[in-house]
Amino acid sequence: MATNGKTDKIDAIKLLKQDHREVEDLFEQFEKARSDERKAQIVKKICTELIVHTLIEEEIFYPTFRGKIEDDILDEGYVEHDGAKTLIAELMAGAPDDPFYDAKVSVLSEEIEHHVKEEERPAKGMFAQCRATDVDLDALGAQMQARKQELLAQFEAEGLPTPETRSFKGVELRHGAPPPAPAA
Repeated sequence: MATNGKTDKIDAIKLLKQDHREVEDLFEQFEKARSDERKAQIVKKICTELIVHTLIEEEIFYPTFRGKIEDDILDEGYVEHDGAKTLIAELMAGAPDDPFYDAKVSVLSEEIEHHVKEEERPAKGMFAQCRATDVDLDALGAQMQARKQELLAQFEAEGLPTPETRSFKGVELRHGAPPPAPAA
């Protein structure tokens, strides 16, 4: 966020919450979209925002709080990210006219909604636990904002990377035929 060439201060948790609101808005836009072209544009934005968000959390935010908050809540965050990344990769490789495309967006939205609730839950959620530590959230926010801008510029120049999982092993799955379409 820049104003007159100056960078506004934003603490790490506020930055992440802003990202959450942005993605929630994009999912709402997808629900209202009618054309395949518009759906594809919105999904590209969703994938971009989520890839950047997961990277800054996994590279900077989560490691900063390892050992300072409950390990289980951080571990769940990584696993929830990896579940979302599987759907993101599917959407990036697909198109709005593919079978299950809208369903994948819907399930991704539900997964993200659950993840956000876990992080933002008052008192016991990840963010509440993080606020109770001695970490300088303003300095962390500045570091995360800088990395976010770097990633956005990189993705603009090079395209979105294939998401990388940290908790999934990459087990190969067999792809079966989709269920038959209902008889007309």
